[in-house]
Amino acid sequence: MPKMLTDNEAAVRRTKILTAARWCFLNFGFAKTAFEDIAKRANLSRTLLYRIFKDKEEIYQAVFVDWLVSRHPAAKLAAKGPANPHERLLSVCRLMAVEPWAEMVGTPMGSEFLETCELIDPKSEALYRKVVYECVAAILGDEASTEVFLLALDGLFADKPSMEVLERRTKLLAARFAPRSTKKGLQS
Repeated sequence: MPKMLTDNEAAVRRTKILTAARWCFLNFGFAKTAFEDIAKRANLSRTLLYRIFKDKEEIYQAVFVDWLVSRHPAAKLAAKGPANPHERLLSVCRLMAVEPWAEMVGTPMGSEFLETCELIDPKSEALYRKVVYECVAAILGDEASTEVFLLALDGLFADKPSMEVLERRTKLLAARFAPRSTKKGLQS
């Protein structure tokens, strides 16, 4: 009879699987990643992996939720935090766009990750976009500015920039929509 895992051991195993799967999806793409690839990278048997996840789509959804949707609480806190609007906007951008990009940039299939999620799990992808919208709207205060900001933010990724370039672009964009305070003692 197999040994029962504690909740903590099961959580550690799940994290190990999701980390391995994310690496595989970013490097091989969804179509070319096999269960065997994920199992091997996680140092598990394929049979054990099938006991935890029924198929590759379920693992992909779990990776998306674990990696990106889990950022929602922190982004909501940043959006409503005590910092000035410029700093709050930068924090939301870092959490929801820049930090994930840091892991995607330079991987062979990183640019397809969100597009694939939209096809496999449109509900989670729509939730992700909704939360980003709500966070930015809480800072900018109106729909039109929020929509234009998010379109511009998406455009920053068009040429698959380096992290340094993306950071610089994000700061410039945030400054245009939520200028830093220039009053003495209030500048960030």
